[in-house]
Amino acid sequence: MRVSGMLHLLAFIFALVATWIFISSYISFNMKTLRLPRWLADLDSQAIPVVRTKCGLSKPCPDNFFAFKISSGAANIVGPTMCFENLVIMSPVKNNVGRGLNIALVNGTTGIVLTQKCFDMYSGDVKLLVKFLKDIPEGTLVLMASYDDPGTKMNDETRKLLSSLGSSYANQLGFRDSWVFLGAKDLKDKSPFEQFLKNNPDSNKYEGWPELLELEGCVPQKVF
Repeated sequence: MRVSGMLHLLAFIFALVATWIFISSYISFNMKTLRLPRWLADLDSQAIPVVRTKCGLSKPCPDNFFAFKISSGAANIVGPTMCFENLVIMSPVKNNVGRGLNIALVNGTTGIVLTQKCFDMYSGDVKLLVKFLKDIPEGTLVLMASYDDPGTKMNDETRKLLSSLGSSYANQLGFRDSWVFLGAKDLKDKSPFEQFLKNNPDSNKYEGWPELLELEGCVPQKVF
């Protein structure tokens, strides 16, 4: 009887301790659970804002710099796009791009867009392009993007004028090449803002055309 009584007592004590542990854990869990919405509210109030850059650049530009992004055309299907200071200057959506060379002029001091034009280098807009390039005002930023075919029928005078804007690839530009560029009138040095991809049947991404190019950056005001 004594052994049996002792076993009953131990069983009762064990059940009592287990019940106490369970109740303590339950209360502690509920307290943590009750604190959770407050923690979420604090987190929401301290949320880090999303930094949005002009033209969707990978990083924001410093003060006194203009943000820009230029995309060339994709084959002869999708036209090029130009963005400057978060303003889309030319794009297929705006319906102001065309086959050949697409060009936008921007005031290098104020960032105001002066004009935008496209020149069909296949049908023979070379003379019009030469006049346009010669008439560009001093200190003007020049944004360019190819679409389909920027180089056919381009002559030496055109290449010389493009080189004077800071282009390193104007002399190589040919049939169906991809090209994006930002330069300026009478730039003394070569522009750091340029990408060029030669039309090559062995490496073209699209049938008959190289892949599109995208150029982005920050150009200083009045630097030119």
